[in-house]
Amino acid sequence: MLDQYGRSIEYLRISVTDRCNFRCVYCMPERGLDWLPKPQILSYEEITEIVRQLAPLGLRRLRITGGEPTIRPNVETLIAMLRAVPGIEDIALSTNGVRLPAMATMLRAAGLDRVNLSVDSLRPERIAEIARRDLAFDPVVAAQAATDAGFDPLKINVVLMRGVNDDEIEDFAALTVAHAWHVRFIELMPVGDMATSEFANVVPSDEVLARIASRFGTLEPTDGPARGNGPARYQRIAGAKGTIGVITPMTHTYCDTCNRVRLTADGRLRTCLYGNHEVNLRDPLRAGEPLEPLFRQALADKPKEHELLQLRVGGLKALSQVGG
Repeated sequence: MLDQYGRSIEYLRISVTDRCNFRCVYCMPERGLDWLPKPQILSYEEITEIVRQLAPLGLRRLRITGGEPTIRPNVETLIAMLRAVPGIEDIALSTNGVRLPAMATMLRAAGLDRVNLSVDSLRPERIAEIARRDLAFDPVVAAQAATDAGFDPLKINVVLMRGVNDDEIEDFAALTVAHAWHVRFIELMPVGDMATSEFANVVPSDEVLARIASRFGTLEPTDGPARGNGPARYQRIAGAKGTIGVITPMTHTYCDTCNRVRLTADGRLRTCLYGNHEVNLRDPLRAGEPLEPLFRQALADKPKEHELLQLRVGGLKALSQVGG
């Protein structure tokens, strides 16, 4: 399926819950949000039916998100249901990793292909500060659990915030030397409690790469992991097992290659993370109406690019509303 600008849309990010066990400063207000009532949230059967109707149109890749998807009960059941849909080639999951050591093997057995870990610090006290939760959590243990379960490639996503965690850039980069992990640094986007920061807390990707090169030597361009859906640009420290990526929504937009749409937990198809355009799929689905005409119209209306640089974020109060 092509949108109005000729972009091939084959990737759907599916939010299974708007709730999370973290309250990260860039993602969700500390007080939380007005949670969606259970009747408004799509069941696993409804999510699977949406995917079943869209797969013949060219949908091939899925990512399970939240909120935090591992806190929705029996999420492995959904993964197994989606795995059985003809045409679906790749299923990934984004998680903060807290429950991953206990769940990794089960998720892999259900048919999950890949995992992305959202990790914003390697220091326990700083993790608690950013997540605004009192917890003892080692993200390296979670990453190793994912690797041991057979998830490959393993990506570690780091949202950089100047003055908060940018002093750990080199520490994160060092993980790629000893491990076949792919660490991606994401420029901070102005949403939630960080919405008023404008560009003060953004660490540009060029600065990130320069700091890593200063510590480890000249970086080598690389294609990065063999499987992936995202816009990261990858480089490698000489001799490293993994790679370093940068995702640059603020300094180098990549909307011209966008291949994705998003399904919110309450069944709205969002065609741009930071746009206003949404299409209600839940109510027509529950009424027994076909979704293909709605999907085709949604792609015809998909915007050319986001307006982050104008600090317009499409009415989002929190990234957790749409799974990032």
